[in-house]
Amino acid sequence: MKWRAAWILLIGAAGGLGCTVRQTSGATESFRALMAEWWAFELAVDPIRATGVGEHRHDALLPFVNPDSLAGYTARRQAFAARLEGIPVDQLSPDDRVSHAMIAAELDEAIKEFQFGSYRIPILVDDGFHIGFARQPFQFRFASLADYRNFLGRLASYPRYNRENIANLRRGLETGFTMPRVVLEGYESTIAAHAVDSVDRSVFWNPFARFPNAVPADSHPVLRAQARQVISDSVVPAYREFLRFMVEEYRPNARTTIGASEWPDGAKYYDWLVTKFTTLPLTADSVHRLGLAEVARIRGEMDRVIGETGFRGSFSSFLGFLRTDPRFYPKSGDELLSFASRLAKLADAKLPAYFGLLPRQPYGVEPVPDDLAPKYTAGRYVGAPLDGPRAGTYWVNLYGLPSRPLYALPALTLHEAVPGHHLQSALAKELEGLPPFRRFGYVNAFGEGWGLYSEYLGVEMGMYRTPYEHFGRLTYEMWRACRLVVDTGLHAKGWSRDQAREFLAGNTALSLHEIRTETDRYISWPGQALAYKLGELKIRELRLQAERAMGSRFDLRSFHDVVLGSGSVPLTVLADQVNGYIAGR
Repeated sequence: MKWRAAWILLIGAAGGLGCTVRQTSGATESFRALMAEWWAFELAVDPIRATGVGEHRHDALLPFVNPDSLAGYTARRQAFAARLEGIPVDQLSPDDRVSHAMIAAELDEAIKEFQFGSYRIPILVDDGFHIGFARQPFQFRFASLADYRNFLGRLASYPRYNRENIANLRRGLETGFTMPRVVLEGYESTIAAHAVDSVDRSVFWNPFARFPNAVPADSHPVLRAQARQVISDSVVPAYREFLRFMVEEYRPNARTTIGASEWPDGAKYYDWLVTKFTTLPLTADSVHRLGLAEVARIRGEMDRVIGETGFRGSFSSFLGFLRTDPRFYPKSGDELLSFASRLAKLADAKLPAYFGLLPRQPYGVEPVPDDLAPKYTAGRYVGAPLDGPRAGTYWVNLYGLPSRPLYALPALTLHEAVPGHHLQSALAKELEGLPPFRRFGYVNAFGEGWGLYSEYLGVEMGMYRTPYEHFGRLTYEMWRACRLVVDTGLHAKGWSRDQAREFLAGNTALSLHEIRTETDRYISWPGQALAYKLGELKIRELRLQAERAMGSRFDLRSFHDVVLGSGSVPLTVLADQVNGYIAGR
């Protein structure tokens, strides 16, 4: 109830954005001091997050994730929440009221996650603490001798971090709170890739193969010797320890059920996850019904596009045609990557017609790493710190080329690169005047909703050149509508894995390989799949509202700037921002 109350407060805060508020300096000073203290605390307890947002004081460290430490962090967050409640919200500025409510919601979310014991599963079917750590060589700042020393310190901390996560997974085994066994088949490849026989083959060696000019040449031999020792004596043995645990202990004893409702207190946990990932007061039943209605609506549009192709036959026959005709699939990884890169540059060229404000940070197009690719989704965006050596990255999965249709690539590119995740998240990091936690935060319903809206915007941008590419967009929209049905079906209505796969196969043109990987993703990450369609529906609803209310005054570029202009926010806040835009505030 406290978590829901935080969102109710957030709705109330959003509702007053357009009002003139009398400032009380005492309340403002108290709130801003608390906000700064809270943000410093969050970065201190999560050094990986700190590095990711450009705060480098904790670069030599890794988080402590043992239950005693987590309990202490939770107590500190409860103290922050109590102090926050004591600040008179009506005496804050409109923007501070939104920040106040967002901090209250974030605190309550972290407290609830600990109370539900989610730390007992620090892995997903395509992610995990060990995968995040293996990305550090690509995300860390290597600009000075101090940076390299900090990185060596972080490497040396990994065995302790690894042991704590294994202990948490073991607690999950003891309490029945585990990842489903069925989705862990082949998962060991994500670990074995880093249990290498030679240090030179480790991703953690990459930063030491070549140094920037700012690192003195006489320090290179010492740094390399230290790196070889810590990788061979600490990092690789830790990965081997986790690999043994996964293969010999965890997977054989993981639960055989798949729904979140099968966890201890799982039905209550899933109800909370629905609210967490949608930022809306919805139930699993209402989401399920909405998903079925969207599936029926989109199916009508798909039938119309099939008619444009001249295909004669049933809907299922058309899906079979798309899944098997070689003309729709790349002949090589280079072909797929080249086409994705070309689409990204075509989208880049069209952005000024649709956005007034664009980010400075660039992005690149790269393959999904080999150790992740077999169980990974078709593509993903990987952000980067503004002060780091790398740009943002649009990952394209080159594994299983017969499952990567080219007609779906325009929609994927618009979602993951621009105007989707890269544009939205890079722009948020560059916004001036926002508190850091709002520049670097990510609300799933907003971010994923924007990504799906970007696929829709591609119609106006002229990105879909053939009926098949239009069908690719529709099958991606149908995919997200099916998620509303499948996620709630799996976790609240007792659906089987096969039932979920059959629903996706019967309604989308996704390849059967992708249907298998996506179904396992929803099983392993309850609730997150709901964010996409619900966020997109809200953005499209708000755009239509603005178009109707403003008539000839409506300008799409300024509308998009308003939507993206305050970072990643809950959908309730977004609605108020658009209402203020309509009213000329």
